[in-house]
Amino acid sequence: MNQFDQINKNFEHKFAKENPRMLHYLFETQDVLPFWIADMDFTVAEPITKELKRLVDRSIYAYEFDAQSIFKAIVEWNKNRHNLFLDYKNFIQIPGVLTGIALLIRELTELGDGILIQTPVYHQFAQVIKKSGRKIIQNPLQIVDGEYKIDFIDLEQKLQSGKVKMILLCNPHNPIGRVWKLEELQKVVDLANQYNVRIISDEIHSDIIYSGHQFTSILSFNDSKHIALLGSPAKTFGMQSISNGYLYISDDETREQLKHTVESMHLNHGNAFTTFATIAAYQKGGPWLDDLISYLEETLSWIKEYLKKELPLITMYPAEGTYQIWLDFTKLNLSDDELKDFLVKKAKLGFAPGSWFDQNYGQFMRMNIASPLIKIQNAFKRLKTVYDENL
Repeated sequence: MNQFDQINKNFEHKFAKENPRMLHYLFETQDVLPFWIADMDFTVAEPITKELKRLVDRSIYAYEFDAQSIFKAIVEWNKNRHNLFLDYKNFIQIPGVLTGIALLIRELTELGDGILIQTPVYHQFAQVIKKSGRKIIQNPLQIVDGEYKIDFIDLEQKLQSGKVKMILLCNPHNPIGRVWKLEELQKVVDLANQYNVRIISDEIHSDIIYSGHQFTSILSFNDSKHIALLGSPAKTFGMQSISNGYLYISDDETREQLKHTVESMHLNHGNAFTTFATIAAYQKGGPWLDDLISYLEETLSWIKEYLKKELPLITMYPAEGTYQIWLDFTKLNLSDDELKDFLVKKAKLGFAPGSWFDQNYGQFMRMNIASPLIKIQNAFKRLKTVYDENL
């Protein structure tokens, strides 16, 4: 049996994905098969578990802090995985990516400033912007020949207005799964430099990249002093509850400003479990990740064929990265409420509604496929049954 085929039911109701109260809050019922949140159903890489067990067996949990070892592990990982050469001195440890986004917005922009996002996009971006007292400015992505593209004409118009002080990128893009190409990012960087706008790039999904696609980090454009990157091992290694995040800023002045704020608020202190797990993941988790990506590609292939043969009115957009897929139900000709009834009440499936990511996407759903294939197959067979009975 493939390691990723194993159904792990240990403590399932302790996790947000399966928690009955959470499911009832989101779907008004707990009787759904959940695929709504971006975490994995898989056990983590064995080296991570071994290191955590070694830490537990130590039975002494005195003060310790080893951020430099974490940063050096991240540097080596990026060199070997992405041919990206980083300086460990440019890192700042933070509690998580969203914390970093909030810090960057508050430190580098003023109340009322515009922050540009490319919708549909991870819904927490909008929440962080609003709660920071800034204004959301949308640069909606365009669907061209079945693929999402950046609307550069609209982007430049928004930057020309002078209202945008920061671009918040998502690469790979959640929820649509695009991995932005070098030339696309180059255009964004050139426009940002032209109009003196900062770029903040959330690259938390950057290690889940599928065959035929190449990830380009925003840090590849080191000629810009207005760039900051946010990352974390959380998505790559399924460590959401035991990992921190990190900021990478090449510009000395900006980095020192952020570092001062982070240290003054004591946000840079990790814990031993985070340290042990992160170093083990980046130093020894590569083979596990390779196997994971291969498994996800097999899952994607199965879904693509099943939709083509059995559910032709449901469209899956091309998945280039992340372990989430973007499903279009528009051709079913259902209202948003009817689609919710179709999926939740009839098929008993808990997807992330497209309206989370943009209010205009009520006919779309994001589905997390980081689950055993049999669970994915069960979901689509439920869809097929309801599809045949109602359409």
